[in-house]
Amino acid sequence: MFQIDMTSRKSIYEQVVDNIKELIMTDVLAQGSKLPSVRELSRDLTINPNTVQKAYRELEREGFVYTTAGVGTFACDKTKLRPDPRRIEEIEKEILSALKALQYLGLSHEEAKNIVIAVIEEDRK
Repeated sequence: MFQIDMTSRKSIYEQVVDNIKELIMTDVLAQGSKLPSVRELSRDLTINPNTVQKAYRELEREGFVYTTAGVGTFACDKTKLRPDPRRIEEIEKEILSALKALQYLGLSHEEAKNIVIAVIEEDRK
């Protein structure tokens, strides 16, 4: 499915969450697709099962997956996801901070904005 970067600053749990979100949002995991069991995924990634369980709980809390007792964990319908307004605000602040950092390097506001737009366009490919 994906790999964990042990040298990343991001925790293993966050990497699992982000990777599964990406698989759902890119339709690699379609609505209703069954995710590997906690044991299977922890074995495949060679990580602690508690880490996978924590990631699955977070994904369920955020609405990306649902769990049926005794059956498994499944991908939800991504069109029904509702973004967290607080998280959107946090990300807006991060983007503004990156824009200012580019300006502190001597770029004009327009040049910095064009870099941000170019990054967005590159991500769409």
